[in-house]
Formats: sequence, C-alpha cells, structure tokens
Amino acid sequence: MARLLKKIIKWFYILLTVLFFFLQVTSYLPWLHVGKLQVVYADELEDIARQIEELAKARQQSVDATKPLEEELDRLDAKLKSVQAGLKKAEENIVALEKSITQREKDFERQYVILAERVGSYYKNLRGPSKFLTLLSSQTASVLTKDLAYRQMMADEDKKIISNISQDLLTLENDKKKVEEDKIRLAELQTKTDEQVAFFQKEVKGAKDYQAQLSTKIAALTARQQQLLGQRLASLNLPTSLGAGPLYCVDDRKLDPGFSQAFAFFTYGIPHRVGMNQYGAYGRAMAGQDYHTILQAYFNATFEKRDPNTTIKVQGNGAMSLEEYTKRIYEVPDSWPMEALKAQAVAARSYVLAYTNNGQGEICTTQACQVFKPEPKGGNWEQAVNATGGEIMVSGGQVIKAWYSSTDGGYTFTSGDVWGGNKPWTKRLRDTNGEVASFADLQAKSYDRESPCFYSAQGARSAYAKSAWLKQTEVADIVNVLMLVKADDLVSDHLYQTDKPHPFGGEVWNEEKVKSELKSRGLKPFSNISTISVGWDSGIGKTTSIAVSGDGGSQNFSGDEFKNYFNLRAPANIQIVGPLYNVERR
Repeated sequence: MARLLKKIIKWFYILLTVLFFFLQVTSYLPWLHVGKLQVVYADELEDIARQIEELAKARQQSVDATKPLEEELDRLDAKLKSVQAGLKKAEENIVALEKSITQREKDFERQYVILAERVGSYYKNLRGPSKFLTLLSSQTASVLTKDLAYRQMMADEDKKIISNISQDLLTLENDKKKVEEDKIRLAELQTKTDEQVAFFQKEVKGAKDYQAQLSTKIAALTARQQQLLGQRLASLNLPTSLGAGPLYCVDDRKLDPGFSQAFAFFTYGIPHRVGMNQYGAYGRAMAGQDYHTILQAYFNATFEKRDPNTTIKVQGNGAMSLEEYTKRIYEVPDSWPMEALKAQAVAARSYVLAYTNNGQGEICTTQACQVFKPEPKGGNWEQAVNATGGEIMVSGGQVIKAWYSSTDGGYTFTSGDVWGGNKPWTKRLRDTNGEVASFADLQAKSYDRESPCFYSAQGARSAYAKSAWLKQTEVADIVNVLMLVKADDLVSDHLYQTDKPHPFGGEVWNEEKVKSELKSRGLKPFSNISTISVGWDSGIGKTTSIAVSGDGGSQNFSGDEFKNYFNLRAPANIQIVGPLYNVERR
C-alpha cells in the first residue's frame, strides 16, 4: 500500500509539473477568451478586405497557439489515463483493506478473549511455586525436569501469543489510520485531476470552435473562387463535343506577341474527357480498329440490341422512333471513317436511352445533351446508323450513359474524376498507340493528335497578336500570388485579375501590393521568372508539379494549386483548362 501511495504521489507531482507548463502556455492565449469577432459592417462588399485580414490574423494566432496546447494535452491525457488507472487500483486496494480491517476486527474480538486467558495464565505462571521450592519437593529428578520444561514452554507460548495479538492490534490501528489518510489524499488528487482535465478540455474546445467558425468563412470564400473559376471557364465557350461546331483552337506557338521572354501554358485537350474521345475514335478508325474495339477501349460495357421503334421525346420536336432520332444526330463529320461513325451511332443511341430512362423522359437538342437537328443528316452517317440498327451498350444489365467529348488530349478519365459519383463503365485510359515517356511521345502517339485542340493555349487578349503569351513579370505576379496565398490563405479574396474589377466587390491587390505583402511576411517576391519546369504523371495524364526560378529564388507548387491561381489571376480570359498542361517559352 505504501509503495502504491508513493507511486500515486509521484504521478501527482508529474501532473502538477505538466499543468504548470500548460498554465504558462495558456497565459499567451488571450484569444481563447475573447469570443467571436464582433465586427459589423454597413456594406459587406466594400469592407470584405478588412474582414479577411482580421480573419487571417485571428485564425493564424489561434492555430499557432493551439498547436502546442493540443500536443501537450495529448501527452497529458495519456498521463492522466495512467494516473486514473492507478487511482482506480488504489481505490480497489483500499476497499479490500477496509474489508480486511472489518474481518480482522471481528477476529480480534475472539483473539481478545484468548488474550485475556493467556494474560491470566501467564500471570499465574509468574505467581506459581518457585523453582527452588520445586527442587525441594519429593518429585524425582526426571519428573521435575519435565515439569519445569513444560512450565517454561507454556510461559513462552503465552508470551508469544500476547506479543502477536498486541502487534496485530497495533497494525490494525495503523492500517485504519492509513486508510483514512489515503482516502482523503485520493479524493483530493481526483478532484484536482478532474478540474485540470475539464479546464484543458474547455480551452481546446473553445479554440476548435473558434477555428471552425473561421474555417466556415474560408469555405465560403473558396466557394466564391470556384464559382468564379467556373464562370471564367464558361466564358471561353469551349465546345463539349464536335456537334457544337468547328474547333477554333489556335496554335499560339506560331504567334509573335512582340516581346520576350514570353511564356504560354498549353493544355492537352478540352473538357470534359469522360467516355469516348471523338477525335480518338477517328484516330483509332484510321489505324484500322472496328467500332466494337473502339467503344470497348473507352467503356467497360457489352453490346445488346434494343427495339429500334422505342419512342424518344425530343424537346421542341415531338416524338419519334429511336432510329429516326439517331439519324438526326449531328456530332461528327460525315467524311470520317465508317468505323468511327458507327462508334458514334452506338454511343448516341445508348446516351439517349439512358438519359430518357428508355424513352420515359425528354431529351434536349444542344451539346448539353447531344446535338440534334430536325432533318436527317443522311450520307455516311445514315449508313452507320443503319449498319448498327438498335445496338447499344449496357453495364450491369442497364443501358449506359455513353458520354463523349471532342478531344481528350491523350487521356480519358472516369466520371468520378471529373464530376464525382463514379460510374463503373467509365475508364481512365492513356489513349495512345504505345508507351509514352515524354510530351514529345504523347504528341506523336495520341489517337486524337489530329484535333486542333489537342495541344493549345486557351484564351487571348486583344494585344500581343491576340495570343495567350504572358510576360515574365506577369508570370512572376502569378507566382507571387501563389506564394502569398500559401503563406496566408485568407488573403485570397484580394488576388483576382488586376485588369478587371473585383468580381464580388472587394479590393484587388495589384502586383506591387502583393510584393509588399510578401515582404511583410519575410518572403522574397519575384520580379522576373527565368525558367519553368513541368512535372507530370504519364500514367494518368496529369501535371503534378511546377518548379519556377528567377530573381526571387526557386519555388515549387503542385500542378493543381498552380492551375487554380493561374486561372484566377491571369489577364483577360487566358486559362489552363485541363489536368494535363505544359509550358512553352519564346
């Protein structure tokens, strides 16, 4: 028991030491007690800059101060669990000892009777005939010796019993006293432990709640940025499929912007890269593949026949049979190889059945669905429709929504990669006729390399030969913006295009302001970029990293973060529009 109590006291002192450290830390956490920011703005749009700055400072202070608190609280929690286990064991020992004392007290009642008898016996032995008189008695020497030995033995036994019972009584009293003392100490230790645990739990919860409020505001800002990115991408009017009309992608490598050094960011393909790659089907047909092989390259599906007379309701055009509807699809040029046309016919037929739930619903006539015109297309297209009459693709017994897009840039993706909610019939595919180890390989081996949008810079401005070329200083500004937002993500609402008003009514920081903000955070901004290196995954077709160097040193970014802030900051409507992109320099 004494050893256990020493361990408990040792833990208690360790606990006090840790708690003292925490109290020192928390003395620097005034934010834990200030509550929510009490800022009321008359005009949220005009003052959004000030709001974000305050949020940035508050959250950074909270994160910096809470991190060591959380780390130490984790350590404290582990120690408290050990202490509480010790307390539980000690309490069990106390309960056992109390039961033992109760039993010993009952036993002592019986021993007390024995003790009284032994004391009386011992007293009688002491008062009995002397050993000298015994020697003078008429007993023989042998009997006399035995009698003396017996009397001595009885006296010694009485003395031993008296001593043992007395020692038991003293031990019992000491144990009872110690139990009471231990119960008091344990109660005090438990109370202090509970108070300290409650204190730190409250402090950390307050910090977490506060940070959650800031995170909610950050999420709102992020949502606004994603909304803007979507609007900017839509402003390019990039066609989803060939049915929307000719592809007007310009090879900016042939345009001279009138300055150098110049950089342009070229994207492989245009949205949305799910399902059949139309130019890829063209390339595969030119390579001798039949339409089944082409479709199985892009879809995890099997082929079935459906009733060609199934009724299809077409928005603004009434109802018609499945085959009459398919003959009026204008998605690929009539001059393309027959096997590519057949592949498109099966994909279009599958798509409309899936979209309308086998004719129960109605389908639109634009590229938002698939491009339809009232007059049959005729020619080779009608031959392809007739040759595949009623043929569709199914997965799991259900007709598939056979998405397709004009140009995938050498790679297709699953629906989950692009939109979420992965459909099992969509594939990740490197759409090439062999392995690729470089961008040069990709451009030589991709089945859709004949598309004018296979490799192009998207967007332009009226100056600089109406190209997407950027000056060194403009690229440096984009890099500075990304450095700043990585240092303090709450300033991102100031980092939109400098050649347009703030999209949500706030303040846009220009190039010099961004540099100043970087310097105030101990970072060296760029004024010029000399080199840009692109890292990419040739297996799935995605730019993974961007490394830049210049007068500000060297910086590395992920492919996604660079693309997002490039698209927010780049002038005019210049955009990177896909997962795989490269940089050109002149």
